[in-house]
Amino acid sequence: MAGHNKWSKIKRQKAVADARKSKIWARITRDIMIAAREGGGDPDMNPRLALAVEKAKGENMPKDNIERAIKRGTGEIQGADYEEMAYEGYAPHGVAIFVETLTDNTNRTVADIRHLFGKHGGSLGQSGSVAYQFERKGQFEIDAEGLDELEVFEIVADAGAEDLKQEHGVFVVTSSVEDFAAVQNALLAAGIEPKEAGLVRIPTATVRLDPEQARPVLKLLDALEEHPDVQAVYTTLDYDALPEEALS
Repeated sequence: MAGHNKWSKIKRQKAVADARKSKIWARITRDIMIAAREGGGDPDMNPRLALAVEKAKGENMPKDNIERAIKRGTGEIQGADYEEMAYEGYAPHGVAIFVETLTDNTNRTVADIRHLFGKHGGSLGQSGSVAYQFERKGQFEIDAEGLDELEVFEIVADAGAEDLKQEHGVFVVTSSVEDFAAVQNALLAAGIEPKEAGLVRIPTATVRLDPEQARPVLKLLDALEEHPDVQAVYTTLDYDALPEEALS
């Protein structure tokens, strides 16, 4: 689990408050809009939109909000025009960070992201400066309770999945980007609904730090994760090498 957007999972476990929920809803709304704009407003014909809608339902977003976001994406009603942007840089001690954003003002967002990197001892780099340290993969997290690992493995392997691991009561299935939809459809056809599913960036190698070294890195990751335009943060920091108290 090291590095593949695990920081956002840690943060969700720390605090699920009303203010946090509103930020989550805003991010999901933008994701729905982008998905609908690029692939159309029918979730049955648009896997990315289907994932975004399922995530919205999982966060208890009202149906009306979901429908409005889809219509804004398809242009049926007016709304802000959001653009996907990625930013790359380094935290202290050579830890690489890849940030995915959705923004209606790229000048504002890049200025904010650069400020956060600088404030916490890091530096924003050029496009491609750290992207090569991550692999783009499809990933599914499935509650393992009541499921047979071998049976799940056979389902996803037949659909083209690359790997299945069990971690803390969860099956983590990895696939290529190209096989993501096939694995998703195979799981749903088998009556298995993932807790989370999406495209992620997995580090090819991680950086181990002691708790004192990790502190400024974690502060930077925290600040990036809290920015309203940020959709996902990926890093080469090895979380599993840190004690639990360092992450609290």
